[in-house]
Amino acid sequence: MANVIVNRVMEFLKKYPPFSFLSPDLLEQVAKEVELIYFEKGEFLFQKGEPAKNYFFVVREGAINLTENRDGQEMAVEFCDEGDVFGVLALLGKRPYILTAQAAENSLVYAIPVGIFDRIIHENNQVSLYFAAGFASGQVVVRTDLSHSQKARSLFTANERENKLMLLPGQTKINYSYPVLTCKTGDTVASAVKKMSEKGVGSIVVINHEGYPEGIITDRDLRNRLIALNKPYSTHVEAIMSHPVVTVRKDTAFAEAYLIMIKNRLHHLICTEDGTSASPLAGIVSNHDILLSQGNSPAVIINTLLNSSDIHEIARIRNQSEILLQHYLENEVAIEFVSDVITEINDAIINRAVAIAKDRHGPTYPRVKNLAFCFLGLGSEGRGEQLLRTDLDNAMVYEDVPEELREEATAYMHLIARDVMDILFACGFHSCPAEMMANNPKWCQPLSVWKKYFSSWIREPDQESLMMATVFFDFRPVAGKKILAEEISQHIYREIEKERLFLHFFAKNALLNPPPLGFFRNFLVEKSGEHAEKFDIKLRAMMPLADAARVLILSHRIVGINNTFKRFEKLASLEPKYEDLFKEAGKAYEIFMRIRAIEGLATQSSGRYIRPDSLGKLHRQLLKNAFFPIEEIQKIIRVRFQLDYFGD
Repeated sequence: MANVIVNRVMEFLKKYPPFSFLSPDLLEQVAKEVELIYFEKGEFLFQKGEPAKNYFFVVREGAINLTENRDGQEMAVEFCDEGDVFGVLALLGKRPYILTAQAAENSLVYAIPVGIFDRIIHENNQVSLYFAAGFASGQVVVRTDLSHSQKARSLFTANERENKLMLLPGQTKINYSYPVLTCKTGDTVASAVKKMSEKGVGSIVVINHEGYPEGIITDRDLRNRLIALNKPYSTHVEAIMSHPVVTVRKDTAFAEAYLIMIKNRLHHLICTEDGTSASPLAGIVSNHDILLSQGNSPAVIINTLLNSSDIHEIARIRNQSEILLQHYLENEVAIEFVSDVITEINDAIINRAVAIAKDRHGPTYPRVKNLAFCFLGLGSEGRGEQLLRTDLDNAMVYEDVPEELREEATAYMHLIARDVMDILFACGFHSCPAEMMANNPKWCQPLSVWKKYFSSWIREPDQESLMMATVFFDFRPVAGKKILAEEISQHIYREIEKERLFLHFFAKNALLNPPPLGFFRNFLVEKSGEHAEKFDIKLRAMMPLADAARVLILSHRIVGINNTFKRFEKLASLEPKYEDLFKEAGKAYEIFMRIRAIEGLATQSSGRYIRPDSLGKLHRQLLKNAFFPIEEIQKIIRVRFQLDYFGD
């Protein structure tokens, strides 16, 4: 029985970082020491000011609110759900909790003991990097963001000391400042402050007669140990300095240095030649230096987005993430990982936009301000494949309300949807020409209306219904209550079960775009218009594979896998007979995504239309080879759904 429980714990933990980075043996050690704790709704896990417990937490089921008291009211500042890790910051720093943790609903939580945690930190560098980058902006919860793909694990090798999830290549070392402003033991505080003022810095290192660091004085020390105690400026510096100093070598890895800062509650870290305090100064690291080191890291980008209310700043950060995308593409980073990162950045923008909109309009609609709703990504965004800021496809679903609240709920939801879309437009995303967006009242509806929409498309699969199904069946919950999206999913599968003929229509629709090579094995290009002689990579290469993956995964009644190459990965495991073909199809789709993104960044366009003669011989051949699975998979669909016998 014990082994069964341990295996269940392992199966859960390995889905989420940092546990997804552990070897099976180390993961098993963790699982054996985990304690499962049940908390009823309203029960406290810990309260602000309490000393840190000897374990940190992972949410297994349910939800935990992290709150703090503001002006006499308990305000939620963090929300933790399945897979989120919290309580680490206090544990690392051996400090009291800075927030209160309370169960938002009946919850199961794993408690990870500090002993095994320390072992993880010291034995696995990827875990150190993960936590370090997660706290780069003072985060108290390490999110499951960027963890949806287990493929991320393959990015970590035994010789690679850099977590691509968190760092850009070449940024594994800390940025430190040099020369360091210093004063000597025996100097007065007045002389030290004068130096700090002249240099415009907030700290000064106190050195002894040998030039070795004895302590450090910061603005905080001046406030708390001099001014607050009404001491004179003639006081010697050693009387108010923070000491002993914590030192590291100047070539210390970023993760190790930042974890030392967290553990010791430091805002500054002193670098010396040999890493000890009995050694000459080599530099100083501040929190500011850490943020500069990590400015282009997804973790910091996402954290900054989730904590900003300035729309201009949000737009600027989204522009900055294009640099990250360009870097990943140029360095041949796995496209599945790239799409996960960009999707998480886009999702962070949407989540922040929703929060801003709720804060703005909630007070005007007090009776419905707590209405449950979910912002849905559709199309490529719903599949987690929108690398470029192309046309937006999205929708809003909200819970049904009594008749007397219906008008208020509708008005409130329309305002939320409008503001979210305005923020996305400000961030450079394009409007959908067909207006399949949440700010279109038709696509901002209560759950009951959405169920009717999907029922109609499934029961009456005419051409318009099939077009709608193609876009809307790839929905993904991005912000809000995921349970509403799950209810739609279950409704869809119940309807398809009753109307099995729908899949035949859907399959036929998936074959509308034939393989993209002509009789003489040349690219099929547009014959007229502004894109004449260009190859439409979306219509002729990507859509045939996306449509095929969608209908095949629907036929297997698989819920929760929207991404095209992940669908093919799943199909390969479900149908061993076609395993190689489905894996090739997934790789082909990744190639198309990469080429389209490169084209889009190079031409400042959607990347959809490519001139074949602009491609080098290698790229042309790569594309042609990637076309092969399209024809083979379309043959399978034609036979499986008996489309040769299926009338118009």
